[in-house]
Amino acid sequence: MDSRQAQGKVDDNQTPQLEKVRYSDEELQEFKAIILKKLEKARDDYEHLRAAITHSTSNDVEDTSPTFHVMEEGASALSKEESGQLAQRQYKFIQSLEAALVRIENKTYGVCRVTGKLIPKERLMLVPHATLSVEAKNQR
Repeated sequence: MDSRQAQGKVDDNQTPQLEKVRYSDEELQEFKAIILKKLEKARDDYEHLRAAITHSTSNDVEDTSPTFHVMEEGASALSKEESGQLAQRQYKFIQSLEAALVRIENKTYGVCRVTGKLIPKERLMLVPHATLSVEAKNQR
């Protein structure tokens, strides 16, 4: 562990305790693999949502009778709107994952942007794009 990875702390018994200030390169590579897997799925989901919005793989009612078409128009508009909102959320998620990859390269991944402490590994495994510890998130 190098000097950037640990800071000395002294407990009540005056015994130095090392507190990690960043994840090791090996741990960062583990997180990177998790993020890349989630990113691939997120991009695939995003493309499916975009296809649903643009009807590029359409099987809808455009070539059916006019009365059925009128009845389906309302549902189709709502579905497009919902798909658009989902696509927007998915795009934001992709951006968050990409930002996490940048933090891995900068070796700042896993450090809470409010407290400066390491975000627990368990939290990052579940929410790999997290930039706040649970403690900091609850303070908001």
